[in-house]
Amino acid sequence: VQLVESGGGSVQAGGSLTLSCATSGFSYNSYCMAWFRLAPGLEREGVVRINGAEATIYADSVKGRFTISKDTGKNTLYLQMNNLKPEDTAMYYCAADWWFRGCGLQQNDYHYWGQGTQVTVSS
Repeated sequence: VQLVESGGGSVQAGGSLTLSCATSGFSYNSYCMAWFRLAPGLEREGVVRINGAEATIYADSVKGRFTISKDTGKNTLYLQMNNLKPEDTAMYYCAADWWFRGCGLQQNDYHYWGQGTQVTVSS
């Protein structure tokens, strides 16, 4: 299993970014995938997850602003982030694992992780 994030960058508050996570080595039908973020001084936070049936769970902090999606033909997971706020500044990671490992927003639900992509939002 391999996960490679891209698309991070620096934007002003209110702006948008789309993160991508190119994947290989597993079936989207059998795995849950998620986005996490890690900000300095804080614990890694689950942002959103999507399961094989495309059911989603969002953290309250991003509801209505972030959207997760996946393209099975391209083996790619996306995170569309709109109306970004300075508090969204963090390293963003994609994660994946079998659906029966937990499939929630806890770090322990996922065994496979990407290397991360940095998102910086200035006020």
